Amino acid sequence: MRAYLKQPLVISTLVAMFCGLITLAQPLDQGYWNTRYRFGQKPAPQSVVLVTMDAGVNASDREVARVLNAVAAQHPQHIYLDRKTYTASPELQGTIDRLGPKLSLVARFAKLDRFDEGSIALPPERVVPQSRLVVSGFVSNFLGYGVSSVVEAQLGGKTYPSLAAAIANRSGGPGDTVRPDFTVDPQTVRMVSSDVLLSGAGSQGALTGRTVIVKEPRSGFSDLVGYFAHRRVDPVFLDIALIEALREGPPIDIDWFVPIVLCTVMIFMTQQVRSRRLRRMAYAVIAFNILIGPALLDQVGVVSNPAAAIVELASFAGIRVWTKWRQAVLQTSRSGLPNFLTLTQTPLPPQHDVIVAVIGRYEEFLATLPADLHGECARQIARRFAVGCGARDICHGEGGLFAWIEPTRPLDQQIENLEGLRALFAAPLLVGQHVFDTNVHFGLERNHEFDGLTRVNTAVASATEALKRGRTVELFEAQRLANAAWELSLLTRIDEGMRNGDIWLAYQPQWDYREGRISGAEALIRWNDPVRGPIRPDEFILQAEQAGRIDALTYWVLDQAITATERFNALGPTFQVSINLSAQLVDKPSLISSVAEIVRRRGIDCRLLTVEVTETAGMCNRPAAIRNLQALRSMGFRLSIDDFGTGEASLSYLAELPSDELKLDRRFVSKIVHHERERHIVASTINLAHALRQIVVAEGVEDLSTFELLRQLGCDVGQGYHIAKPEPLELLLSRYATMAEPGTARAQKR
Repeated sequence: MRAYLKQPLVISTLVAMFCGLITLAQPLDQGYWNTRYRFGQKPAPQSVVLVTMDAGVNASDREVARVLNAVAAQHPQHIYLDRKTYTASPELQGTIDRLGPKLSLVARFAKLDRFDEGSIALPPERVVPQSRLVVSGFVSNFLGYGVSSVVEAQLGGKTYPSLAAAIANRSGGPGDTVRPDFTVDPQTVRMVSSDVLLSGAGSQGALTGRTVIVKEPRSGFSDLVGYFAHRRVDPVFLDIALIEALREGPPIDIDWFVPIVLCTVMIFMTQQVRSRRLRRMAYAVIAFNILIGPALLDQVGVVSNPAAAIVELASFAGIRVWTKWRQAVLQTSRSGLPNFLTLTQTPLPPQHDVIVAVIGRYEEFLATLPADLHGECARQIARRFAVGCGARDICHGEGGLFAWIEPTRPLDQQIENLEGLRALFAAPLLVGQHVFDTNVHFGLERNHEFDGLTRVNTAVASATEALKRGRTVELFEAQRLANAAWELSLLTRIDEGMRNGDIWLAYQPQWDYREGRISGAEALIRWNDPVRGPIRPDEFILQAEQAGRIDALTYWVLDQAITATERFNALGPTFQVSINLSAQLVDKPSLISSVAEIVRRRGIDCRLLTVEVTETAGMCNRPAAIRNLQALRSMGFRLSIDDFGTGEASLSYLAELPSDELKLDRRFVSKIVHHERERHIVASTINLAHALRQIVVAEGVEDLSTFELLRQLGCDVGQGYHIAKPEPLELLLSRYATMAEPGTARAQKR
């Protein structure tokens, strides 16, 4: 819904309707009609004659009576007397009575937009019968220009026709309004001076058979009303324009709403046209219709105010121009390709995946290329993606990122397609005279319920992670996004957990086959978050490694393990405690000094501690890592190669690292009972380790058969659930103390 409301047509329509509803567009209407009525003017009807009182507004009732008698002497069709106030003087009253039905009095409404008793002063009943009264008044706009008038008015339970309706012999319902015909030129209205009329000079027969309006002149600003194309005039001129409108038939007033609807429909239909040239022609036609249409409709008696539609068209054009400018300046990279804003700021079609590709070493490519070939490099890469995936638009971002959308397919099929797309980049990239080998990784995002910006950002994060881990495709799952806020504050939470005890060490006992006792334990980190509950170690350890904050966690584990070592060795025979050392920390220059400071502070015998080298992440500086491990061994620490037989923990480790112990991975150990191949691998590894004067620790001892078979194969130490599960320090200490008591069976185990 929000994306729909951002569309230019919707915005411009809402703006126009808002302007129409609160009359903000009236200045445009004012200017439009002032301009329109300067053209196509026509003369006023000659059947209506104005007789002006030369004596002015102070004319006495005697003077008015003389003028009325002079007008009546020329036998007009009807006489209307238009004065501000009426009195019952004998002179005027006698003339009014003598003229009878041939004379009507005009009462004018004094307040705009109100046609009720509070806005008009009717002559007294004794002056003239109410059947001979007509009314006049106009609704004015914000500049005081008359725009409409009532046909009839109901006052005190009686109905009075308007002056124009009485002259045009038209009737209407209460509340019906009519717009004056502003094409009538007020300067062509026939006018006769009262002085000329009374003198008889040149006025004989001028009023015969015509409708005569005898009026007092009005010159004060408040007495005048605006007349389109003619500024302010006496209201009687609007009455004459209203007479012409009623004679031609009351115009149909469609106001501002219908033009907005028509404008919206025309713009919407134009947007469906594919040809840019035809669209431009259509927009020109719309503009012509909006500007010229109301004037043409006015000629056939249809009144429409175009200002709101003009606002809509102008708003739409402005938004479109701004959008085009923004696309040209902000949404296009130096390569000429659209950038990622194109995806983030437009609604993505339903059931489409967002795919972001990252080119490895892209910045190095650009560093070796002249600046004028940078765009060509991006375009060549985009062409390969377009050929491989069929996407019409490939977006280009910074740092070798490219993005597009594809219809959603089954996950295995989509990954297979991306694998095939990666094969297209096996061929070198030729840019000018430069040849590059390319390596591409993909981030796949298919959480369709998210907005475009979130989807593109998560796809970028997935592509970056795929590059970092050396994977072809990385899928960003919705659950990961839900956990993002928690993960971003993970390091702070780790520090807090170490302080308050939420993070703690469990110890898994190790069984010594030769001595027939528990001779050591591996320290395993655990985290029980008060809100999220138990958190798997690989989740937060990986985050700490990636953030470069594994140091504090490792040194905390070492300090806790030293405490456990001291307590175990105080209870009985030599007890060995093992801790894990991340490969992210092994090659750090500060490792040895930090460990040495902890050993010095705690005064521990380093020979009681075993350091297991893990491969949670690859070592960045292998020579530095080997030097650090040699230094640890020189300090007295025993070194163990963890997970031997998997990944890099293989013969190369065994040859390079100064180790004392080999730990067989559980994937081999768990199969030795039923699989001959794994049994031979384990047996050979045990023999190899013994030949190198190293002891072997077997992980994953889950049952008695495995436990006994390892004994037969010559394994030195076993570790697994059959022996004991990881347990808190106090619990293991209690059990170990019981086992160390005299007379306790040494072969006791779980």
